[in-house]
Amino acid sequence: MNILLVDDEAAFRDAFVRWMQFKGHRVIAVASGGEALAEADRNEFDVAVFDLNMPGMSGLELLQRVQASGKMEVIILTGEGTIESAVSAIQMGAFGYLTKPCVMGELEQRCLEASKQRRARSDQKPTRSRRARLSLIGESPAMRDVVRLIHRIAPTDKPVLIQGASGTGKEVVARAVQQHSKLCDQPFVTINCAALPELLVESELFGHQKGSFTGATTEKPGLFEIADGGTLFIDEIGELPLALQPKLLRVLEDGSMRRIGGHTERTVRVRIIVATNRDLAAEVQAGNFREDLYYRINVLSVHMPPLCERSGDIDRLVDHFLTLPWQVEPAAREALNRFDWPGNVRQLSNVLQRATVLADDHTITLDDLPVEIARGGVEVRRVDAGNSRAAFARCDRDQDRDTIALDEISKAHVLEVLANENGNKASAARKLGIHRRKLYRLLERYQSNESTPQMTS
Repeated sequence: MNILLVDDEAAFRDAFVRWMQFKGHRVIAVASGGEALAEADRNEFDVAVFDLNMPGMSGLELLQRVQASGKMEVIILTGEGTIESAVSAIQMGAFGYLTKPCVMGELEQRCLEASKQRRARSDQKPTRSRRARLSLIGESPAMRDVVRLIHRIAPTDKPVLIQGASGTGKEVVARAVQQHSKLCDQPFVTINCAALPELLVESELFGHQKGSFTGATTEKPGLFEIADGGTLFIDEIGELPLALQPKLLRVLEDGSMRRIGGHTERTVRVRIIVATNRDLAAEVQAGNFREDLYYRINVLSVHMPPLCERSGDIDRLVDHFLTLPWQVEPAAREALNRFDWPGNVRQLSNVLQRATVLADDHTITLDDLPVEIARGGVEVRRVDAGNSRAAFARCDRDQDRDTIALDEISKAHVLEVLANENGNKASAARKLGIHRRKLYRLLERYQSNESTPQMTS
């Protein structure tokens, strides 16, 4: 992507540039709205990231100026106390917003989504064949079923219920449904019910009038109003407080709603997509979820399979998350395929991000993976008689005792070299011919398998 960052905080600019360039994107970072407008005249950007609160020209003013050109998608960065302004930015045409401090990986993902939307909008006449290409990763039978189902339900205007464990990619499916629907050019607005307290959930969904509760210093439109004519994605709907469920049911039935503290009836036309990791049928039986609301949202349903049931998809996901020049050694790739992934695709993505930080020479090895994943294979160090530089080979943990004995020899050799260097890890790593970070990871693994005496730094 070509990204423009506008933020008056130098430390954030530096961190953003380092992360995005490391991930292969091109970035220009400036400190003011004036500089941003000058860069926008000189260069073409896919996505712009604006800090909301800046001296001089604010993020909202800058958004107004660049929206007229329609050249780029805009993401707003906001502090905790300025969420209402961020919502106003979405009404003005911003792609979305994130609250600072934010995780760089999440911000990059949001930029990627905005870039995809920009490319979709640049197509003058999106055809059915273009809409048919889904961005879901995977060719397993389970994922092929999901893709076929999306193609069938996307063109309708009916509610969609997406069920599946945490981290399986329910929001990805929701976006795929929206992007391949008749409403693909209309707003796509999201809310996560599990991330907000009850009063804030109601305020976010339905809005509020000034003075309707403590802290309501201005009137605020709800997400239903913002999404009017488009799609509203309600994530973790199983966490929706029971007291709010009748209000949601009413707006789903006839589009009628009122802001908190308001008396004016408003009518909206919104397609609803909801997701949950709970068994809603069981929640209905337990009295935690209204039966009539359950049947209202469960018109069309999609079940997202856990990653452990997606045979063959892990390699495709690894190749998707890692860009050139990153590589994965066969032993590490096999360990990734062998792991059960209780955290599903989200866990895999996080593990790979961690590995790219720890790895040397753009190659991910077993040492770069968390211990619980790398334990799927036993690491064997064969020591060259001529020097202490070692070659690694991978063996199954279920192989014979000779393999285990070789691993113990490897461990003994590493600890012996470390002891000979009086516990100096930098010197020991040089003797072993490995990076110091790799030595740290070896010692961590030895300590996780059994209690290993602590060595000095």
